[in-house]
Amino acid sequence: MFYIPQNGHGLPHNPFNAIVAPRPIGWIATRSAAGQDNLAPYSFFNAVAYEPPQVMFASTSAKPDRDDTKDSVANIRETEVFCVNIPSYDLRDAVNASSQAYGREVDEFTQAGIARAECETIACSRVREAPAALECKLTQIVALPGAANFAVFGEVTGIHIRPDCLRGGKFDAQAYTPIARMGYRDYAKITKLFELTRPDE
Repeated sequence: MFYIPQNGHGLPHNPFNAIVAPRPIGWIATRSAAGQDNLAPYSFFNAVAYEPPQVMFASTSAKPDRDDTKDSVANIRETEVFCVNIPSYDLRDAVNASSQAYGREVDEFTQAGIARAECETIACSRVREAPAALECKLTQIVALPGAANFAVFGEVTGIHIRPDCLRGGKFDAQAYTPIARMGYRDYAKITKLFELTRPDE
């Protein structure tokens, strides 16, 4: 099969995001200038640089009460900070609950019963039980082609690591069972790792 996206694929569901998978999930916490907390998962998310450490996520839809975007991007425009929480398999139901398109006045931490803690380097909440959380200062928001498509880039200014996820001096993914986004309604949990040594090492 071959198709040109602008001409359609002819399938019952769009295969694009199932092809680009698995994708890590950034559970993005933000706070509005008025102090309203927000929490939402994004699967267009990744780390993009080591020095200084930087991450990005993309928002690809809009809410009626936010004009051209969603609460996360709107809040980041106001405050220029956000926190990326790394979810684990045991938090999957909370992640899913926070994905609902609530009104801008709803606090997803409270709505989904998610325990929060205050960040250290930015004015924002984080998920207290997350295996890791990355406090970020906005570097740029890039408008992408298409309606409501924005890529948000941030420099990591503080990193929280849950103590039980540190083993032998390493952040150990086997300590918390990472989850990833596949396509459609499918997710994956990472239960087996393997190691490869680069040829030039």
